[in-house]
Amino acid sequence: MSEASERVRTAFERNARAMSLRPAVAQGTAVTRVRLGDGLACEIEEGAWRLVADMGPKSGGTDMGPNPGVYGRAAFGSCLAIGYAMWAAKLGVPIRSLEIEVQADYDSRGYHGVDDVEPGYVEVRYIVIVDSDAPEPEIMHWLDTADAHSDYLAVFRDPQRVRREVRIAAGR
Repeated sequence: MSEASERVRTAFERNARAMSLRPAVAQGTAVTRVRLGDGLACEIEEGAWRLVADMGPKSGGTDMGPNPGVYGRAAFGSCLAIGYAMWAAKLGVPIRSLEIEVQADYDSRGYHGVDDVEPGYVEVRYIVIVDSDAPEPEIMHWLDTADAHSDYLAVFRDPQRVRREVRIAAGR
């Protein structure tokens, strides 16, 4: 096992033990603030992270950053890759390389209110490309285990409770 895999395994197991002993350690609320700037450009802020999202000129934006779809697909793909790496370390599955390709079919008519088409993706696929000396049944067990515990796979696959709250700042 590589030094990085051992570090990941140790942290993964330590965190799992802590959460098992004190479930409240695992619970919290993530808060990301998004401020609309000039045109369609958005400033995204969470903790020390600062990101920008925008749309391309074809949509009326100025291409100051990736569009929200890129961030959504990136969140999904990177969550899968990180989860796979953590579970590979936990289960002792050696990996030389791992790549996730996220493919999302869309029909923009829904976003633009055309033809009663539902907004959102028509289908999302993810392709896992793994290089490992482990036997195929072990690889499949590892991937299935990681998928069963993936936050963003659940977000993309399952309906989530979503609630809107509106605060109107009069005179601002």
